[in-house]
Parts: sequence; structure tokens; C-alpha cells
Amino acid sequence: MIGVVATLTIQPGKDKEFEAFFLELAAQVKANETGNLMYQLTKSRTEANVYKVLELYSDQDALAAHGKTEYFRAAGKGFAAVLGGAPVVEYLDAVS
Repeated sequence: MIGVVATLTIQPGKDKEFEAFFLELAAQVKANETGNLMYQLTKSRTEANVYKVLELYSDQDALAAHGKTEYFRAAGKGFAAVLGGAPVVEYLDAVS
């Protein structure tokens, strides 16, 4: 399994717009990607305007497929309208 933690800083006042946009994307991921085991948006309790997306994929192929989906690629415009900076993405390997 492969984990991903994406840290997203959102422009002030754009949190509701971002959450609605992201939850729509998450619904598409959950409905269409069998290799995606988790795609959860979380909000920091200590840092204003900071969200973390917790993702879990069955394998590298599932992660690669996620990045190639039409809806994920189209999401770039929505993210550009609300992000306050470049996302920070960390990739993790499961320990079994």
C-alpha cells in the first residue's frame, strides 16, 4: 500500500468554496477508483487555512491511475482559484 499526505494551504475566506469543491472531487474518487482505499479531507486544528488530504492506494498502479483521471486533471482550475500556495505532497510506504 502507498500512502499520500497532501498539505494544502487555502486563501483566507475561501475555505467553504474549497471544501465544497474538494468533497465533489472526493466523491468521484471514491465512486470510480477501486484501487483508492481512502481519500479523506481533514482540516488542521492549529494552522488557519491548512487542510491535509489523507490518501491510501492499493499499489503504485492505483496511485498513477488516480493522477490520470479526467476529473482529477480537471480539478487543477478549481484548486488554482482557492490555493494560497503550492501543495506539499508526501508519499509513504505501508509497513506490514
